[in-house]
Amino acid sequence: MNFSYRHRRTKNPQLGLLGLALLFLAGCAFLKQCAYEGFNRDQWQQPQKVIEALALRPGDHVADLGSGSGYFTFRLAEAVGPQGKVYAVDVDREMNDLVAKATQGKNIGNVKVILARLDDPLLPPAGVDLVFTVNTYHHFENRVAYFQKLRKYLRPGGRIAVIDFDRRAWFEGMWKHYTPAEFIKREMEQAGYALQGELTFLDRQSFLIFAPNPQAPGSSTNGAAPKQN
Repeated sequence: MNFSYRHRRTKNPQLGLLGLALLFLAGCAFLKQCAYEGFNRDQWQQPQKVIEALALRPGDHVADLGSGSGYFTFRLAEAVGPQGKVYAVDVDREMNDLVAKATQGKNIGNVKVILARLDDPLLPPAGVDLVFTVNTYHHFENRVAYFQKLRKYLRPGGRIAVIDFDRRAWFEGMWKHYTPAEFIKREMEQAGYALQGELTFLDRQSFLIFAPNPQAPGSSTNGAAPKQN
């Protein structure tokens, strides 16, 4: 039924305005979700190949940092199995609510949504085996300081996987939504990490995996609790 028609027949104008506002907000959430997921993303993102490259183990705990609408969250949850845990971490409450609703609708028990701060993901003290962040690195402010702080959330043997648009992404480049791979490598080294792997199968993104550098200053701050299954 046409909404404007329904609105003209509403006896209580306040209820009609409320309905219009709710429809507008729902539309905003949908548009935001489309912006997060992009067009034909499955083709260029190659999500299954990305998940395989992460070599996750059943029972792993993973932070999906900048989870957005949950594009990777549920794939990660499947990869770590029911004994594992995925933290969907974002500063966008609207997107967090969308992921939480999807989690309930799909009856997925190993995903927990975290509303983060701009300077701290607020992960649990027990820590995670992997911090995974896709198309989010360029949004972080004070990146060196942020990822220095992040080290305390990594369990022994923990890793950070960073996927971000690079100079090949011409559309995202117009909006400066990219980070050259050499910038990421330099900043992560300054934050106390060593490059562990670089995958090249994505055609518009770099895919870099880092581990804490034990020789870096402050390496003793890598104090997440050991993994317990």
